[in-house]
Amino acid sequence: MVLAALTAGAVEDAERRALTRPLAEVERDALARPAARDAVAALAPTDRVKIIAEVKRASPSRGVLAEIPDPALQAGLYQQGGASAISVLTEERRFGGSLADLEAVTAAVQLPVLRKDFIASAYQVFEARAAGADLALLIVAGLEDKLLRELYNLILELGMTPLVETHAEDELERAIDLGASLIGVNARNLHTLELDRDLFGRLVDRIPASAVKIAESAVLSPDDVRRYRSAGADVVLIGEALVTNDPVETLAAYLEAGA
Repeated sequence: MVLAALTAGAVEDAERRALTRPLAEVERDALARPAARDAVAALAPTDRVKIIAEVKRASPSRGVLAEIPDPALQAGLYQQGGASAISVLTEERRFGGSLADLEAVTAAVQLPVLRKDFIASAYQVFEARAAGADLALLIVAGLEDKLLRELYNLILELGMTPLVETHAEDELERAIDLGASLIGVNARNLHTLELDRDLFGRLVDRIPASAVKIAESAVLSPDDVRRYRSAGADVVLIGEALVTNDPVETLAAYLEAGA
């Protein structure tokens, strides 16, 4: 299955990096970082939709999207355009990302930054904080309960915020059981790569009022943002549409649609 292969590859790449940069060194660097930015406050619900803007070169479903030679510049445009947080794809094999991208972005912006990857080991969590990430993604479908909770708690211990991603009712219940402050519903099934544009609308009422509700994927026009906002999204995560169009103009149109 796609998710299993992506997760296995991400863990294998992390293990390769650990051969030259041992866990103790990464942990030291993570703990030496200044305090993480408050992502929950930055994404808290208001009378307007908020946007997590993504630095994303490619995806398994769409192939190459954009070269993005300067991820820091791209993220700076997102900040200028009104994004509330930045997401950086760091997966190497299918998304063309890297930890260097994450480090460049965290140094360039004042917004909270998410490490978006297939995180399934403590090493990857420490890497995220060492690179300056303020949030780390946990995909419920790719993690057994014990590991999910261990990684969730480690992210919190390092001062970061977990973004807990779901795409099914049972996964949402697991995210709720964790007490997650940020819960994402991804319209793309990561096992099959199929899109379900109505999934967020079906699940949103089950998300506790105490959690920030984040809609992910299937955003290619202002109407898509408007639809998610009408369904109850506090935040929309957008990648492809921002890297294939003028990011500042596109953000302005999407923010207006979600007003």
